[in-house]
Amino acid sequence: MVSSSFPISVAVFALITLQVGTQDSFIAAVYEHAVILPNKTETPVSQEDALNLMNENIDILETAIKQAAEQGARIIVTPEDALYGWKFTRETVFPYLEDIPDPQVNWIPCQDPHSGTISAHCNL
Repeated sequence: MVSSSFPISVAVFALITLQVGTQDSFIAAVYEHAVILPNKTETPVSQEDALNLMNENIDILETAIKQAAEQGARIIVTPEDALYGWKFTRETVFPYLEDIPDPQVNWIPCQDPHSGTISAHCNL
């Protein structure tokens, strides 16, 4: 895997206190990290490889989000492409995506994860 040009050891983490009303306030965190990028390829990787890469990035984000929450952050903003990066063609991005069933399909992934194509990750 390739890391982005932003060094992996460097992260931007800011806690911001915002006044919402006269007495209400909250702490928000903005987090940026060096996304672990897939190797540049013209051939799509397997869905398993894509999930492994996304899980590496999720582990990094999870640690940062927990740290922000422990410091009182109620809203945490993460990068748009923090899970899989941005260097894709239409063909190579496919393993990183999940099928979304037609709205007419009567299927709730968290209740019946094996009926569809989505790998459901639900806490029931």
